[in-house]
Amino acid sequence: ERAAQRSIQKNPSALTDILYPVFLPAIRKSIGEKIDQTFQSLNESLRHIFTWHGLNWRFEAWRTGTSFSEVVLKHSLVYRVEHVFLISRSSGLLIAHVTAENATSEDPQLISSMLSAIQDFVKDSFNEKENSGLDTIRFGELRLWSEVGPFATLVAVIRGNPPEELHDVIRDVLLRIHDQSSQALERFDGDTSQLPGVETQLQTCVELQHTDSKEGFPWLVVTAALLILTAAGAWFFLSWQAGQRWQTYLSRLATQPGIVVSEQEIRGSQFYIAGLRDPLAADPQSLLSGTEVDPARVHSNWQFYQSLEPEFVLKRLTASLAPPDSVRLSVVDGRIVAEGEATTTWINRARAAAQQLSAGGPVFDISGVRDVSAEERWQAYVSQLETQPGIIVADQNVRDGQFYITGLRDPLAADPQSLLAGTQVDPARVHASWQFYQSLEPQFVLKRLTASLAPPGSVRLSVVDDRIVAEGEATTAWINRARAAAQQLSAGGPVFDISGVRDVSPEERWQAYVSRLETQPGIIVAQQNVRDGQFYITGLRDPLAVDPQSLLSGTQVDPARVHASWEFYQSLEPQFVLKRLTASLYPLDTVRLS
Repeated sequence: ERAAQRSIQKNPSALTDILYPVFLPAIRKSIGEKIDQTFQSLNESLRHIFTWHGLNWRFEAWRTGTSFSEVVLKHSLVYRVEHVFLISRSSGLLIAHVTAENATSEDPQLISSMLSAIQDFVKDSFNEKENSGLDTIRFGELRLWSEVGPFATLVAVIRGNPPEELHDVIRDVLLRIHDQSSQALERFDGDTSQLPGVETQLQTCVELQHTDSKEGFPWLVVTAALLILTAAGAWFFLSWQAGQRWQTYLSRLATQPGIVVSEQEIRGSQFYIAGLRDPLAADPQSLLSGTEVDPARVHSNWQFYQSLEPEFVLKRLTASLAPPDSVRLSVVDGRIVAEGEATTTWINRARAAAQQLSAGGPVFDISGVRDVSAEERWQAYVSQLETQPGIIVADQNVRDGQFYITGLRDPLAADPQSLLAGTQVDPARVHASWQFYQSLEPQFVLKRLTASLAPPGSVRLSVVDDRIVAEGEATTAWINRARAAAQQLSAGGPVFDISGVRDVSPEERWQAYVSRLETQPGIIVAQQNVRDGQFYITGLRDPLAVDPQSLLSGTQVDPARVHASWEFYQSLEPQFVLKRLTASLYPLDTVRLS
């Protein structure tokens, strides 16, 4: 051994020349297999990169720390090693053969001989070196992979699409067999008893397989995807709906006078808006109602300004000028028009306001306002007083800008002070002196007679052709009082005519009351009479019937003169029987008694 080391140290090129024919084909073969493995991995990765399995496998690669291509090959390549042959290189005899479960096969000796013949044919035909040979034979779904050792060749029959890494596995098995039984392999003459553990090694190759998992339909994945899509769709729909509602609100703002939107945007689920707003315009916040936009998600920034819209200019002029009732301000064809009557002072203020209006805004036209002096308004007020019943103007004049008036006034007439409202006459400049008197106007006489006589409900007082007319029925006492009042009326006033009032005695009113009782269901009058100005009545009364005492109202019968004695009984009138049955039976809601 030391002699060999010294020889190699002295002449390393000699060892290189010896090993070169052995290692160079092995290196070339290893590089070729590595390239095939790379292309196979690349093809499978590209084929599955955009599929659902590809996404799952990418997650698995990230989770396990392996490359994506390795995970793809692991899941996508389906293969099965069905036969493994170990053939002697020197004699072509079959050393060992292992078959996978349920795999069909012919005579292994025949197959071994054919493989050896094919190998020899290729070598002889193409002048290949001794250590080279066929690596792969493909027939339909079957692949024959061959690994050549120093004394034996291992051939694997594979069904499907195996990964290139399987070459390394087969090669490792062949190397282990040579390490354990190299001398027996070199001297193999057909006796397999010298190779007891070979079939066990070959069995590891047969056990190599990777079949499709045939997973069922991924309901969980599909359900999760549908839930995600549904949630995304719902989110997009809600976002679109919120945007539509926001646009509706913006359209509403655009139609509002006095509101100018300068900018608006949607950021996330929040709405932002800014612009100008006249203080007299509608509140933008209140316009949110009905749009279904959440006010809490709206962020507004409004700057106040004075709009030149005619309606807002009109409101400001009305607030600043405080026009009198005789002046009406309105918008006509984009202009502010004032019409009516006003004082010189107010007209001057209106002219000044018209000149101060902003350029580009509506014109304030006051040409329709007539200048009325204070004296004219006073005379109009005096004329109004003279038309009022119960008021007599004795004297009126104007001195030093003050207004003076005296006269007579019925307490029942309109208050002269209240009539000043709307005349534009300054109440502080009016000095009035009124003496009370009783007017002979029919309406005032009627009011006094009504207050003093207190006619019963059966008597009606009215004014007919300047006469006070009484009609209806009353007692003798009331009629006598009415006659006395008629005689006391002032001469020159209206006549009080009571000829239309019929004298009704207490006995007549009593009989009318008794007749009324006899028509009431549940009441039976047994006896009634009148003695010494007192009224007596007895009978039967159902507790559910009307109270006889309440029927006295409106009859003008004095309740203090009525002496009643009623005995309770149960009337057989249907309405009373119905009430008792209802109270005792408590019928269900589905039962109706009638």
